[in-house]
Formats: sequence, structure tokens, C-alpha cells
Amino acid sequence: MKIQGLFAVVATADMVRAEAFYTSLIGRRPDDRPMDGLVQWRDFPDNLQVVEDAEKAGHSMITIVTPDMTAARQDLENAGLKLGEDIQGDFGIVAQIDDPDGNRLTLAEPPKSA
Repeated sequence: MKIQGLFAVVATADMVRAEAFYTSLIGRRPDDRPMDGLVQWRDFPDNLQVVEDAEKAGHSMITIVTPDMTAARQDLENAGLKLGEDIQGDFGIVAQIDDPDGNRLTLAEPPKSA
């Protein structure tokens, strides 16, 4: 199977609130709205869709890999978002934030190469 693209999908009960949160998180407005109840950001290494689905809202999880947790934390603070405490391990550093629906986003900084 050849894969041309992949989208992480987050369910929300309130599209206006979710769009505002993810716009702050990503730092720009969505790229498009391909249909009612769906907004998406494209042209990353990966892509994100937010879909309006109240029944599934709050049950999504996404891991976002960042090369610099300190810079990511500062960017989020500048956008008015508070990232949880850093958790250090052999896997690097992770920190979490929940969106307004309770979907869990984990930021992960891989270990630095020696």
C-alpha cells in the first residue's frame, strides 16, 4: 500500500471553541473547511483535522514531536496555552495539554543525540 498522506483527527463538541484552541496551538488559521463540521490544517510534516462529533469529543489523543520543548512551551505560553510539567525519561521529555473538550495532546522532545 502506498500512502500519500495521513491526518490525525480530533473530535469536538464545539467547533468554534476547538478551532480557536487549535489555531492558537498551531499558530495559524485552518487551511480549509472541506465540509460542514470539519476544519483541517495541512502542509505540515503531518496533518490535523478537527471534526464536530459531540459523542466522541474528549476521547482523542495526539502526540506532537517537537525538537525543542522549551521553545514549544514558550510559544504556547505566548498563545495563552499552558502546557503541563515536563516528564523526563529515557525517551526524552514529554509534556501534556488538554484541549477544551478534554482531548489529550502530548508534546514529545526526543533525546538529544550524543
